Amino acid sequence: MKSSDTSEVVQRLRDYLVSHRQEGFHLLHHYAGMGKPLLLRSEIQDAFRELCQQCDGDELAGSPLARVISGTQDAAVQPPWIYLAVRPYVARWEYLRIHLDTMSVEAVAVQEYLRFKERLVNGHAHDNPWTLEIDLDPFARGFPRLQEARSIGRGVEFLNRHLSSGLFDALGRGDRRLLNWLKELRCRDQKMLLNEQIGDISALRRALRYADDYLAGHPQDAGWEEVGRALRSLGFERGWGRSVGIMRETMSLLTDILEAPDPGTLERFLSRMPMVVSIAIISPHGYFGQANVLGRPDTGGQVVYILDQVRALEAEMWSRLHAQGLDVEPQVIIVTRLIPDSNGTTCDQRLEPVAGTRNARILRVPFRNPAGEVIPHWISRFEIWPFLEGFALEAEKELLAELGGRPDVIIGNYSDGNLVASLIAHRLRVTQCNIAHALEKTKYLYSDLYWKDNEPQYHFACQFTADLIAMNTADFIITSTYQEIAGTRHSIGQYESHMSFTLPDLYRVVNGIDVFDPKFNIVSPGADAYVYFSYAESSRRLVHLKDELETLIYGETTGSNSRGVLQEHGKPLLFTMARLDRIKNIAGLTEWYGCNARLREQANLLVVAGHVDTDESGDDEEREQIGRMHALFDRHSLDGQVRWLGIHMEKPMAGELYRYVADTRGAFVQPALFEAFGLTVIEAMSSGLPTFATCYGGPLEIIENGISGFHIDPNHGDSAAERMAQFFERCRTDEGYWKRISMAALERVEARYTWTHYASRMMTLSKIYGFWKYMTNLERDETRRYIEMFYTLQFRPLASTIHHGS
Repeated sequence: MKSSDTSEVVQRLRDYLVSHRQEGFHLLHHYAGMGKPLLLRSEIQDAFRELCQQCDGDELAGSPLARVISGTQDAAVQPPWIYLAVRPYVARWEYLRIHLDTMSVEAVAVQEYLRFKERLVNGHAHDNPWTLEIDLDPFARGFPRLQEARSIGRGVEFLNRHLSSGLFDALGRGDRRLLNWLKELRCRDQKMLLNEQIGDISALRRALRYADDYLAGHPQDAGWEEVGRALRSLGFERGWGRSVGIMRETMSLLTDILEAPDPGTLERFLSRMPMVVSIAIISPHGYFGQANVLGRPDTGGQVVYILDQVRALEAEMWSRLHAQGLDVEPQVIIVTRLIPDSNGTTCDQRLEPVAGTRNARILRVPFRNPAGEVIPHWISRFEIWPFLEGFALEAEKELLAELGGRPDVIIGNYSDGNLVASLIAHRLRVTQCNIAHALEKTKYLYSDLYWKDNEPQYHFACQFTADLIAMNTADFIITSTYQEIAGTRHSIGQYESHMSFTLPDLYRVVNGIDVFDPKFNIVSPGADAYVYFSYAESSRRLVHLKDELETLIYGETTGSNSRGVLQEHGKPLLFTMARLDRIKNIAGLTEWYGCNARLREQANLLVVAGHVDTDESGDDEEREQIGRMHALFDRHSLDGQVRWLGIHMEKPMAGELYRYVADTRGAFVQPALFEAFGLTVIEAMSSGLPTFATCYGGPLEIIENGISGFHIDPNHGDSAAERMAQFFERCRTDEGYWKRISMAALERVEARYTWTHYASRMMTLSKIYGFWKYMTNLERDETRRYIEMFYTLQFRPLASTIHHGS
């Protein structure tokens, strides 16, 4: 909103403060009196509720002031002004300032709001009128854009509707482009679909009619061997279908598109096209392997996600290619970092086949120092930025050699993988997909404003710059939930937080990303159905693991990888499993449990997280959390009621552990301060285990509160512990309650969260965005040139300042 604008919100607030000056004065001066330059939404709301209790609450609650405060996400205070960032609707922002003495209200531009916050952080003496401003909005003008918040995350539906209607213009350019696209399709250098006999759209229409007449006289299950010679004489090649029935369906779809393009028909047609035969998946950080890696620093759910993703994608690719009559082996390659000092993992192997696949494999490429020497040891995900450019160039060469050509799609993962995907996709001119998993900016309070304080440990300046680059170069972006993009009515989405922010003294982002961009799509993953299944499926249970599990849970000994010996074996187990870091909040859960006598009476707590011995951890944040865990054990005398295992648990064992906990009529807890999606939530629910999970992030959408599980607020641990205690108490008095929640969890996952649905959607998206990229200017060349400059002039110098002991 420009500062010259006078919105309806501003005008109504002005009128209200004229007639209700006392209420406004009291509230705003209360904010100023809090002595904080920056106020959080929770602080703003709490102060307003106090005012409502003191005044006529009903009248105040329906006032324009209440509506502004309800939408305020944060405030910046320095008398005589208070600045408010107001979000009246999802992803719609207005900025205003109010004079504390005169109660005058003014609309301000986002630049002015950010500049005011910078002055609060740096002081007026550091006000720089020439701060670099990043504004990508001018490049989006004229580009199709969603208008309604409820449509966010359904980009491909919008894009198909918007662009299919103009596919064939009056000048025939769309006709020629479509024909050229069909003729250029190849599969491993083998010509597909059309040959040179078809020279224009009219010839294509005639050939489709002749082909349909010819195929109608053959059995539906006849193959190319029977009809191929005649079809080739008409101008067709392989790829229309394995059987005559499928060939006719595919040709009929194309005929309908040529007659009158329809988004549904276009999507069905493109989903059949042999456009994706090879995929590269990029994930550099952490220990990427298939065994003995989970729980190591920077190594958790993302590894599980990618391995399951690869199995599902390869199966879907093979199924589609087979249905179209192509006997081609699809290739999926995971590109990650080679770590010579692999600590008992396979991360020192250049190539590793992916178990459960036909041909997918892990390709490992090393990080190198400026002298070209391989760096042997693990490096934190916060310190890898100087190595990614060299990694991308070497990975590109290795990929081309391994695949025998370019991949059809490159999928990046997390900030580092997305940046590498951007670099490789740009050079090879292939379709790029981003999956953030978790954007760090929303995890750490004021991580942008106080980036300098965090820079020695986290290097957020590099990471936030990389995120902006990658999300603006991607052809499409996959998220697991709506919230990941645009939050909720009252909370900001992860991507939405990148719309505008500032890194004082470095740069100011005025328009960083548009969440209404049709590149955003929600595709939720699932859990491995072979590993995570209901506790009630007794014939599939891994009964041979029962003794080992009971030794782990109820063992009488402790050592470097465990603490606590459970004294009462008959209690239900309250189970949690995650990395041991601040955001996952395992120590927070342990403290809630320790402080709640009712919960301790009802259940034992089982924790599988990180290491138990600080000497075994190489991660500073994990070591800090280990110390906190031990202090909590001592303070609350937890050794008889909490079992803490610092072990790396393989998937089959983890799956059976979920089911074992279900056998005890226990529950699973995911207490994270924020969770982008919540794969362990899906795993637990897939096992029929009632689940309590954070209300911040993906679990808010996964779980139907009180039906298929429960939401808990990690900022109110006492209430969360009470809710868990009440659950176990009710299970004791209501015999069917545990089972009702368990069944609802199983039904919820089956309906919404499966890898089969995920893979099908991902393949369709890859084809549709690749098609429109060819047919239109989805390349966004102007944006790309701007981003190239940002990369060269901002990211590279920032990365060069990070010095790792290599």
